[in-house]
Amino acid sequence: MSTTLIEVRSPAGGELLASVPALDAAAVAELVARARAAQPQWAALGFDGRAKVLSRMRRWLLEHAEQVIETIASETGKTYEDAQLLELGYAVSALSFWARRAGGYLGDRRFFARSPLVAGRRLVTRYAPRGVIGVIGPWNYPLLNSFGDAIPALAAGNSVVLKPSELTPLTSLLVAQALRECELPDGVFAVATGAGETAEALIDLVDFVMFTGSTATGRKVAMRAASSLTPFALELGGKDALVVLEGAPLERAANVAVFYGMINAGQSCVSVERVYAQASIYDELLEKIVAKVGALRVGEPSGPASVDVGAITAPRQLEIIEAHVADALAKGARVAVGGHRRAGAGRFFEPTVLVDVDHSMRCMMEETFGPTLPVMKVSGADEAVALVNDSPMGLGAAVFAADLERGEALARRLDVGAVCVNDAAVNYFALEAPMGGHKASGIGVRHGPDGIRKYCTAQTILLSPRLMLRREPQFYPYTKSSAKLVRRLLNTLYRR
Repeated sequence: MSTTLIEVRSPAGGELLASVPALDAAAVAELVARARAAQPQWAALGFDGRAKVLSRMRRWLLEHAEQVIETIASETGKTYEDAQLLELGYAVSALSFWARRAGGYLGDRRFFARSPLVAGRRLVTRYAPRGVIGVIGPWNYPLLNSFGDAIPALAAGNSVVLKPSELTPLTSLLVAQALRECELPDGVFAVATGAGETAEALIDLVDFVMFTGSTATGRKVAMRAASSLTPFALELGGKDALVVLEGAPLERAANVAVFYGMINAGQSCVSVERVYAQASIYDELLEKIVAKVGALRVGEPSGPASVDVGAITAPRQLEIIEAHVADALAKGARVAVGGHRRAGAGRFFEPTVLVDVDHSMRCMMEETFGPTLPVMKVSGADEAVALVNDSPMGLGAAVFAADLERGEALARRLDVGAVCVNDAAVNYFALEAPMGGHKASGIGVRHGPDGIRKYCTAQTILLSPRLMLRREPQFYPYTKSSAKLVRRLLNTLYRR
């Protein structure tokens, strides 16, 4: 194995947390080989057997909640509540959900075809695990996204090799230790620590790749996978918009804008990254948003209710946030509150509200991934729809309207994968429904039936009754009279 080490440092305090190996191609190949050898035994346990292991893991997370939260918060710099509610809460829910639902989603499907060419035959479609799944996780949610994508893959009967971000590998290593304690067979789950070279080696060897991260890196993953015809799914960047129309509940809209704009210091693919407010309610909404953002506490988390906004996890991300704010100011925007990197130790940026913004600015067109909230005035619903759709990304959006009917009508006009009406982002926790992006925000979905079937191959089996096999098939010459007979038969069967 490679002896090169990666230092994992706290983004909030800067201290060294641990050093982990950067695995080279040979080490990754060894992990994948072990996973491939272990997979048949894991698949042979069946849905019930695998569900028992996943249920044990759920209990382990609840029993070791403080250790899990502390690990997540230390390497990401996020708040205690974010690690507890979003990360731990999601993982516990997902383990329970997939343990119960995997068999129903992946059970055999039996049906009869309408075509006269297969009349009398039965058809069975089965879903078989692909083998070894490679999960490449992001740094912003090391439990929710990284291990979260591994859960349905395991429930389907696959082995998983997880490549976490080099910035936040400690949560994944803790998960691997926990799964061993929960009696997961050796080799079925492994963690490949490292950077881009480790991910490339993993893509080359596995049977399916699930990647979550930036759109730019997602394109590289897709190109690498295409070279070996390895199937993949991508959950990429977002520039999620919040539209607030006249008559909407403004207090709730302001609370949602601030909560989901600043959650995880804005480092969430489904955070609110831009707000469009109808002119008639713009001033009142903005006043509420500015007051709420100005009251947020920023700093290093030290337990429950210690801070509201934590650190910026990735050093490069802090530079992007600063560049977006500077670009907006240079083009005529104003800072209503915040606007600066916080001085002192750690990577922190003040919760920021930008006004007088437009689509010439990077903060409205590119993913900022930070605690900034640009608020733009619009004339009404039509302009809001045009501006929301004027984006290369289409992950999610939110609409606040006077009534649900109007809100849903507007939601159906938005070119995004998910829309919340009078709410935001909570669709992510509806595991029954598919979650994925349009345009440059991704390919494929997580959650719902397709969220687990992507980790399987579909096989269709046609069964002819024995009665139809009493005589050997023979070749019959095709004549004009038989052509007329077939045409009459088709007209009868498919008559409108």
